[in-house]
Amino acid sequence: MESHENSRKLRVVMFPWLGVSHATPFLHLSNKLAQNGHRVTFLLPRKAQLKLEPLNQHQDLIHFSSITVPEVDDLPSGAETASDVRLLLQRSRFTAFDRTQDQILPLLNDLKPDVIFYDFAHWIPAITRPLNIKAIYYVITGVAGLGLRFTPARRISKGVTIEELMHPPPGYPSSRVVPEEAFQALFLAEELGSGISFYDRITTSLRECDAIATRTYHELDGKYCDYIGEQYGKRVLYTGPVLPQEKGEHLEEEWASWLNKFGPSSVVFCALGSEVKLTREKLQEMLLGFELSGHPFLVALATPQGCDRIEEAFPRGFGERTRERGLVSGDWVPQSLILKHPSVGCFVTHCGYGSMWESLLSDCRILTFPQLADQFMNSRMMADELGVAVEVKKEGERERFLSKESLSEAIKLVMDKDGEVASRLKSNHAKLKDVVAGEGLQESHLRVDGTERASDLFSL
Repeated sequence: MESHENSRKLRVVMFPWLGVSHATPFLHLSNKLAQNGHRVTFLLPRKAQLKLEPLNQHQDLIHFSSITVPEVDDLPSGAETASDVRLLLQRSRFTAFDRTQDQILPLLNDLKPDVIFYDFAHWIPAITRPLNIKAIYYVITGVAGLGLRFTPARRISKGVTIEELMHPPPGYPSSRVVPEEAFQALFLAEELGSGISFYDRITTSLRECDAIATRTYHELDGKYCDYIGEQYGKRVLYTGPVLPQEKGEHLEEEWASWLNKFGPSSVVFCALGSEVKLTREKLQEMLLGFELSGHPFLVALATPQGCDRIEEAFPRGFGERTRERGLVSGDWVPQSLILKHPSVGCFVTHCGYGSMWESLLSDCRILTFPQLADQFMNSRMMADELGVAVEVKKEGERERFLSKESLSEAIKLVMDKDGEVASRLKSNHAKLKDVVAGEGLQESHLRVDGTERASDLFSL
């Protein structure tokens, strides 16, 4: 990594979609850039700013600038972030977001940055080009899903059928299309604020930007990044996963003392993220699957609606039967630190992008249970292409959920240390980890030293 003194310092602006889950990866990237001495201004509503401020590791170089979310009919007063409103008000959220343009332009005139990172604001390149500011579209989720849904070759518009979406677009580097992805893609043609569909919003952003930045490595997603670059005639840059460092190096006693009761690689750990909220019935089926597996388990799931505490949703007698080998939490848990504990041998994950990377950088066997958006493609890439995971078989309507038997069987399969599947997963995972966890790989992708490296972020 170059020294601060020997490289030009850049002025960077971050303008993510008004959702904390979107803004957080932008801040992690900001921390990495500030670590190299670059100055970052982060544009956010005040409420989101308060949530992100504790994650700012370089307060001398990363500064927040508050923007006001304009009032829009149907949007509740004070609804500044995506989590403040119901899904039904999605159109109004995007309308309000687009109306911030009148605030962004004068801010950019004053700040005079070299570059701006953005995602859903498709109008950013139109206002930055006259100011000679480079506009970089930052992909914070899976590139495989982006290429499957948002390319000129796909051309999603009103009237598209599920049958058409069940086939990959021309030139797509994989023949695998996930049914759930195809079903969800039907909604991309719907108008979503300011008279533009979500498909057109993203494809316009990709077409008009100066470069595309991806939260991955070429070593993992190279063929999908190459496809995106070819589709749009853009240079594709790699930031790496830019995962944050945990505040502490050791687990708190609450978790460590419980995990220490079990032998090496014996515990099954499950975490499905904050956005996956199961119904009481589905949560019960899942817990029964962990019980049926016979292995010790630590499960972190959001408390179902209608319950004040997750224990209220337990199956009858579950707590008493599993008291000695099961721990279930309805609150946030230190996921990355738990994955590093020697007693944890299996990780059941929804395959959200950050969790996908944490699983790859761990030594655990990986079971995937995707629920939303790019999680399906992330899961298929991990299971079918990289061969480092097993996807839990789903059942029922559109195969959207699992049975306790399918979860239990999957756990036993990957935890059988003498089994062929478990051995293959362990070998493939170890080889891939050697690559993506290589010393200096993250830093080399974020190097800003004027070299010819293809992933140099700013030699545009």
